[in-house]
Amino acid sequence: MTTSRGRARLGVLVPFTNGNLEPDLVLMRPDGVSLHSARMGGYDEDEVPDAAQMQGLGAADLDGPLSLLLGVKPDVVIYGCTSATLTHGPAFDRALADRIAAASGAKTVTAAGALVHALTALNVKKIGFASPYVPAINDMAVGFLGDLGFETVSRAEVDATLGNHEQGALDPDAVYALGLRANSVAAEAIVLSCTEMRSVEVIDRLEQRLGKPVVTSNQAIMFETLGALGIGGGMQGFGQLLEKGGR
Repeated sequence: MTTSRGRARLGVLVPFTNGNLEPDLVLMRPDGVSLHSARMGGYDEDEVPDAAQMQGLGAADLDGPLSLLLGVKPDVVIYGCTSATLTHGPAFDRALADRIAAASGAKTVTAAGALVHALTALNVKKIGFASPYVPAINDMAVGFLGDLGFETVSRAEVDATLGNHEQGALDPDAVYALGLRANSVAAEAIVLSCTEMRSVEVIDRLEQRLGKPVVTSNQAIMFETLGALGIGGGMQGFGQLLEKGGR
């Protein structure tokens, strides 16, 4: 019998249109770990999530959603948008994590920081990159990772400009195809960035096809979170990263 609570509580700050982060985290959560969320604004639901929109989300005031989230006394607070800090740069991402940690007293994980943590744990330097973002955000994401020592040697983009809900509506087969297009001989791992994209469901399938690690935003979040909680032991079904166990 599995248990839904009692071991640790995860507090998740979620962009208000995002419908896939929470289901992914529930899918990957260990026994006894519960999930609690609060929604963030700062962007326009009906606008294309371009650099300006995502920078607006990253810069939005978190006092309201964070204060409500802290009512459940989470052990870890997760900032659940990758592009909101990718578009501002590594220093902004670290400063945001520090501010959340100071305000909450909890360990803090950001989606962008979790990608970096995961690639470091895998000892990977050269990546293939894909996301549902507009090309300008992909440029910023590649620059963010480049500033931290990761070289993007191949890259794939979606064929259309996707709105907030359209990004989440990409089905796993479309995400799988995107991951294949991001691959190259030189890439040591594939990165699928975006907490709204349904990447978790195709990790094992892609790894079996490509013979290399696949890192996704939500999988990386869970990996770093498990490490922050001191929960070890491999987890099957979500790629080589989680088979390593959190650390």
